[in-house]
Amino acid sequence: MTEPTPSGRPGRWRSGAESKQRILDTARAQFLRHGYVGTTVRAVAAEAGVDPAMVFYFFGTKQGLFGAAVDMSAAVPPAIESIFTDGLDGIGERIVRTLITNVDNSDRTPLGLLTRFGPPADQSESLVREYIDREITSRLADLIDTPDAQARAGMVNVQILGLTVSRYIVKLEPIASATVDDLAAWFGPIINRCLTD
Repeated sequence: MTEPTPSGRPGRWRSGAESKQRILDTARAQFLRHGYVGTTVRAVAAEAGVDPAMVFYFFGTKQGLFGAAVDMSAAVPPAIESIFTDGLDGIGERIVRTLITNVDNSDRTPLGLLTRFGPPADQSESLVREYIDREITSRLADLIDTPDAQARAGMVNVQILGLTVSRYIVKLEPIASATVDDLAAWFGPIINRCLTD
């Protein structure tokens, strides 16, 4: 007997769940083989034996697919998109709010991505670094479009990494217990200065 869905139609939930799992398994393998940039939704869909529309249905975007493949919170990809919605105006505060809000609301440590993904640590680190470079650093550099744009975006990464390590790993005060508003007020202008001064 097939398993009924909440809507009462037999078999649909099981085949959908199986397809979703097959897509995830295929995506994990392809991200490991080809990296973040070298993996495409179309290639994942073809190997998983589904239409690309099904990948988008389940995961929304390539970012969403990557996030699911590395067990990242589903809130992170749309949060990253929100950073870039209003251009450079107030971007430092948006970056800090996005980071702190998402990590505070997660049940994982910021470095949990690396240990939960499964491959050797250096491979995981490379994959996550490639994701950050493509979805955050390069986009910041494109946004400011100056000769030293990559260096400026790199300085933002240093600020964010320092903030993350201080708050969640080393738990330095007053950073560890500060509110999101405080951190956005303290670090947002520093990040703005990295990008625009």
